[in-house]
Amino acid sequence: MHIFHSQRAVRRAALLFFFCAVAFTGWLMSYAGVVGPAVPEESAVVMIPHGSSLAQIGHILAKAGLIHEDVRFSLYAKLAGYSRKFEAGEFRLATGGFPPQVMRQLSLAQPVQHPVTVPEGLRAEDIARIYADGGWCDYATFLQLVHDPDFIRSLRVGQVGSLEGYLFPDTYYLTRMSSDARGIIKTMVQHFQKVWAELNVGAVGKIGRHEAVILASVVEKETADPAERPLIASVFFNRLKRGMRLQSDPTVVYGLQNFSGSLTRDDLQRYTPYNTYMTPALPAGPICNPGREALKAVLHPAQDSSLYFVSRNDGTHQFSKTLAEHNQAVQKYQKDRSIQEKRK
Repeated sequence: MHIFHSQRAVRRAALLFFFCAVAFTGWLMSYAGVVGPAVPEESAVVMIPHGSSLAQIGHILAKAGLIHEDVRFSLYAKLAGYSRKFEAGEFRLATGGFPPQVMRQLSLAQPVQHPVTVPEGLRAEDIARIYADGGWCDYATFLQLVHDPDFIRSLRVGQVGSLEGYLFPDTYYLTRMSSDARGIIKTMVQHFQKVWAELNVGAVGKIGRHEAVILASVVEKETADPAERPLIASVFFNRLKRGMRLQSDPTVVYGLQNFSGSLTRDDLQRYTPYNTYMTPALPAGPICNPGREALKAVLHPAQDSSLYFVSRNDGTHQFSKTLAEHNQAVQKYQKDRSIQEKRK
């Protein structure tokens, strides 16, 4: 009799478990069949922080309008094997899907990439500001790393005092939560090294890499016309060979603190390691971060004997081989500029 009652109790328990399991499965599957909220947007961007629990991820997805807020999200995700497939980061997911579809999307999604463009000819301070304003890194940390000897050594750019000149200008694609100052700078320097290796093949200009970067930075600041850069590089090479001063205004500006915006005679006569009106040599270091065309111009300068150039006030320059020709050009274009300024 006791055995009979025990068997009946076991059957009842098994039956109860079966019905509970069926009810639980039905309850869970009914959640899987509920489409996400009706929203006008075709996609939504979500940010999943590091260390987020399944419940937190479900809340983030619900807040973005991808699914409905429901405790069953965590249960379903765990049972479906997604608990270790969700990564931290910023992701764009399609709206209007069922919870399993949203989970699968999130498990396979690639982080959103944001284009950040660094123009040619900027100083390290300007580049740091671009990244800081975009929320990619701290401004001060970026500049500290640019001048950090140990960090510079780890990038294998040689014996240089800073990374000014080696932060290659281009458009970079960054992802939230995986980008920082150290990684950004490393990527820019590696890009420089790749471009340098490409351009250095068959180089005509016989100059060391750091000296080439310095000269390219000056060429970059002297003209925005790509066609003129090999000519300007040639002028500087010709002057250096003759022991002449480069007399480049942008180098003077780089060496000045609190520059007002217009060079004065006193500025040109004030000694700094960057004042090429004072010394017949390259400035002490790069004055900006040059782009591909400026580097190419220094490695492959024009075969020309010009020693001078002056602005035509239209973005181009007049090149001269003798001082007499140069003085005539200066008089002509300064006079034209004076007339134009009087007409304003």
